[in-house]
Amino acid sequence: MRMSLAQRVLLTWLFTLLFLIMLVLKLDEKAPWNWFLIFIPVWIFDTILLVMLIVKMAGRCKSGFDPRNGSQNMKKKVWYLIAMLLKLAFCLALCAKLQRFTTMKLAYVFIPLWALLIGGMIELGYNIFYVRRE
Repeated sequence: MRMSLAQRVLLTWLFTLLFLIMLVLKLDEKAPWNWFLIFIPVWIFDTILLVMLIVKMAGRCKSGFDPRNGSQNMKKKVWYLIAMLLKLAFCLALCAKLQRFTTMKLAYVFIPLWALLIGGMIELGYNIFYVRRE
């Protein structure tokens, strides 16, 4: 399953627009919706990305695949999977806090986001400063 760049951009734009419209309606108190409903476009988009990522990772299990070709690529896909799960954990914790399902401190809600940002900075630094020896 391959999507062109234009399709990916359009899909991202559409889900972001839907999320922002629902968020503005909630913040303006025009819609008395649950916070978990507000985040549905984000979760649908994340689910699509997770399915695509898992399908690509499962492609390594087919017969005839040489594991030496792309071990670095697999590490990157594992990082993407961890990043998506951290984002999902942050969204769930934030919705639970906003909906008052939990009395957790706000600092604890942001731990997955901080871990995601630190991991992203490490990944960026690794990609910028890593010099391949050939």
